[in-house]
Amino acid sequence: MDIRQIVMVSGLRDPIVNDLCELFNFEVAFNDPGVAHFGLENAVIPIGTDFLEVVSPVEENTTAGRYLNKRGGDGGYMIIIQVDKFEDSQKLVNEYNIKTVWETDLPKAKAMHLHPKQMGGAILSLDWMEPKESWKWAGPNWEKNISGPIKGIDGVEIQSDDPELMLNTWLRVLGDVERDHENKILLDNTWIKFSQATDGRGPGISAFSLKAENSNEIIERAQNLGFMVDDKITIGGVKFYLK
Repeated sequence: MDIRQIVMVSGLRDPIVNDLCELFNFEVAFNDPGVAHFGLENAVIPIGTDFLEVVSPVEENTTAGRYLNKRGGDGGYMIIIQVDKFEDSQKLVNEYNIKTVWETDLPKAKAMHLHPKQMGGAILSLDWMEPKESWKWAGPNWEKNISGPIKGIDGVEIQSDDPELMLNTWLRVLGDVERDHENKILLDNTWIKFSQATDGRGPGISAFSLKAENSNEIIERAQNLGFMVDDKITIGGVKFYLK
């Protein structure tokens, strides 16, 4: 079980995507027409064999639009965790009476989006793919667009007014995972950390940690491009840490 895709939300998709591609030398693999169902447009970017998605509302009264208003602008939006046994995840979600806001059950791709009011901080999606290495949401040829020095997702930081409460909610739904003394959930190769909200934006994803080669070169480029805020790479209301 690991984080496979991280999602940002922005009032305008293309400026954020352009900034990400300019800094990290990313390439967009897919614009999924299926997200129109949610009143959105998107761009899916491979980062190694993981993914970064940017979504933007293109209709009035969308969940994403309300989230932008609630948090006062662009930011982190969603975490997609790839699970090994989808049926086990369904049982835990049902056991703890967590509502789903969207589900799909295809022969080789299954997913459920858990209600953000119950989970707090972000939409959590639990997804299963067959084969495991595939990723339907990135289109048919995403491997051709793997580029740049970022090799994958390391972890996600979520801020909360009550980090311990949120951590325990996520622990119940994720099942057989461990936590450490820093309010981190430890997955197989990735992590989720819950921290105190102090910036006035309320609960939400505050940072993504990425596995990187040539971190110093990326930081220098970020400085030259004006993406450093308080000595941290910041794009679209999200801090980016480099491992």
